[in-house]
Amino acid sequence: MATLPKKKVQISYIIREENEPMHRAAVNAVQFDRQTGKLFTAGSDTIIRVWNTSHMNAADRRPIDASDVHQRNAFLRDRYIQSMEHHTDWVNDIILCCQGRNLISASSDTTVKVWNAQKGFCMSTLRTHKDYVKALAYAKDVEQVCSAGFDQSIYLWDIGTLTKLTANNNTVTTSSLNGNKDSIYSVAMNPSGTLVVSGSTEKVLRVWDPRSCQKIMKLRGHTDNVKAIVLNRDGTQCVSASSDGTIRLWSIGQQRCIFSHQCHTEGVWALQADASFSQVYSGGRDRRVYRTTLNDCSSKLMFMESAPVQKLQLVDPEYPRSIWAATMSSTVKRWPLGYDFDDVPDDDGGYFESCQVETPDMVIPGSPSVRQHVVLNDKRHIVTKDADNNVAVWDVLQAKRVEDLGRTAMEDVIKEYNKKVFVPSWFSVDLKSGMLQITLDESDFFSAWVSSKESGFTGGQQGADSKVLVNYGGMVVRSLYELYPNACPDVDEDSSTHGFFSFPLHTPILFSEANGRPIFRLYLRDAQADTEATMLREMSPKWVLDVVERNELPKFNKMPFFLLPHPSLNASKIPKKDRLSATEMLQVRKVMEHVYEKILNAVDSVETPGAPVAGNLVPLQIPANIEEHLELYCNEQKLDPEMDLRTVKHFAWKQGGDLVLHYKPLSVR
Repeated sequence: MATLPKKKVQISYIIREENEPMHRAAVNAVQFDRQTGKLFTAGSDTIIRVWNTSHMNAADRRPIDASDVHQRNAFLRDRYIQSMEHHTDWVNDIILCCQGRNLISASSDTTVKVWNAQKGFCMSTLRTHKDYVKALAYAKDVEQVCSAGFDQSIYLWDIGTLTKLTANNNTVTTSSLNGNKDSIYSVAMNPSGTLVVSGSTEKVLRVWDPRSCQKIMKLRGHTDNVKAIVLNRDGTQCVSASSDGTIRLWSIGQQRCIFSHQCHTEGVWALQADASFSQVYSGGRDRRVYRTTLNDCSSKLMFMESAPVQKLQLVDPEYPRSIWAATMSSTVKRWPLGYDFDDVPDDDGGYFESCQVETPDMVIPGSPSVRQHVVLNDKRHIVTKDADNNVAVWDVLQAKRVEDLGRTAMEDVIKEYNKKVFVPSWFSVDLKSGMLQITLDESDFFSAWVSSKESGFTGGQQGADSKVLVNYGGMVVRSLYELYPNACPDVDEDSSTHGFFSFPLHTPILFSEANGRPIFRLYLRDAQADTEATMLREMSPKWVLDVVERNELPKFNKMPFFLLPHPSLNASKIPKKDRLSATEMLQVRKVMEHVYEKILNAVDSVETPGAPVAGNLVPLQIPANIEEHLELYCNEQKLDPEMDLRTVKHFAWKQGGDLVLHYKPLSVR
């Protein structure tokens, strides 16, 4: 029997479409393969996508309306190649290496992954970092890469070794550069791999010799986080960009700043240098992209993006005629670049004119990310608004969108769909990927008990009997593990998890430690495979396996309360204040029936105004329309017979201590 993990484990799933060919959130990194014309983009939706940009159509200049199905499908048929999915958090940086055969990615899930860039599958995962991995750098001549992040560490990797790793042989020795005191946001290597420069929130540049793993120097001058660095080929100069809004050119040999230049009005986040290291392109929070000539420190505004610029990638650093820009939006654009006179001749023997570019020459559209969400009172449905102000309603129990309402007032939708019912919170929602990520935690996962009638099930006994209770958490676990070979097959119709919904087979399931560090990721459809089933058995926490393999659920909570006559009755004799107890899911109607049978019509009932005199012992018939015979109050608020005690305590009692209910008869038998 496999050993269960000792650390606390969280399970999450993402509600999404089966195919997500367009980015759903900010694009953080971009790489271009000049030989094949392939563009690699990666972003906050955890997915790396590959695009064909080898030819250009007139339509490429126009923004694509992602909501127009015909436009979108036509573009995707022509441009979209594939998606590379394996990360569980933001992909912060990517590097193409080995002449485009492999791709290295760095993510906030604390891992570095090695990919087959041509076939699009993950070859191996490196888990050396202990926190977000923010930046990568590549030494092309020696096929080395370094990774850096929030754990203040820089690790050096031999790419030849990384590409030979397999799922069964995933151990690799790495060198590390230690001594950083703050989170690292940027790192650069020269092509020969003789120098590494890092930038961090420490506001300094640290220079390292990767061959000896020794720190050479610190370069001071910036007054804020160093967000981007580029090095020249021989490692004698570098340019840095900072959140302080400046670009600085440094002499490594002289250990000094040659000049500090401020053309941006806000923080500078992205840099790209041409092959001769004579011009550098910069972008950042102010959405502007400038070209700065390093020999005279002059800048020219090239174009203005629609969102803050995160990364820049020249199509050809030797002859920089165009540049890709990745921004905080989900759209990626390629911009043509103007040239100063005598820079580069064109094919006809003339020269490109210097100009500011107004429109891009290629646009790769993105989809709007979910920006806002409200979990409704039933703790099953979620109302969301995306970046285009489209409002939608989602069902957590079915893992799908159930209604798309377009551009409408989110507040009106919430008001229309919300019910006066209280169900405890049993999941949390994260929008960091631009999609709904539902996270389940043991501490409150099984707290949501509701009647099968309220949950909307219509089949079997549950659909006919509202007394049967279902547990939302248990149902979701059943849905996630529906194809798991060891799932308990014999679950009768009275079970609290019998009537679960089948989730879409493309639903991603994520396992992580309590601190968010990833453990395992798979699609629901893969749970029946031998390898994945074994991993599920080993990684799933006990509270999940109790439900899935043994159909065991914790019992629902009991709620104490008091029943007293309403003060308006002016009862001559107040009955004894007995403390009662019932399941918190007990309906108010059942309490009213108890009052009618055991108090108002009891043989030895106390004398209260309107109470009947005891008669013979013929079995009492409780009327179906009990609400016409008596009323139940809490804090002077008349209660709906369909409410449960849990809802009464939340909406009417609104205080600590035991619940107090008052009954008021309307008629006698």
